[in-house]
Amino acid sequence: MDAATFEQLVIDELDALPDDMVEGLDNVVFVVEDRPEDGSLDLLGLYDGWALTERERYGVGELPDRIIVYREPHLAACDGDDELRDEVHTTLVHEIAHFYGIDDDRLHELGWA
Repeated sequence: MDAATFEQLVIDELDALPDDMVEGLDNVVFVVEDRPEDGSLDLLGLYDGWALTERERYGVGELPDRIIVYREPHLAACDGDDELRDEVHTTLVHEIAHFYGIDDDRLHELGWA
């Protein structure tokens, strides 16, 4: 799947998320990149920023936090379009949860990791 098609899939899945999940996002941008900096295919997404629970240290004029979705790891992990869509959805929920201060252990308990 080319980059433009994958980016549209991410946008579609982001639009499909519940409003109460995305309305609280403050100073966050979503980015699609081909791979993580280390070139691996192991990481599907990344939250790069200050969790809402840590925002007391957050200053005025801060650059936006980023939620990064990696295209090539998703393509390598998924066999078809339906599986890819589900995995992108899970990745978005997982990374948005980090914005709200939910850690990986809790996400595993909830089935989002």
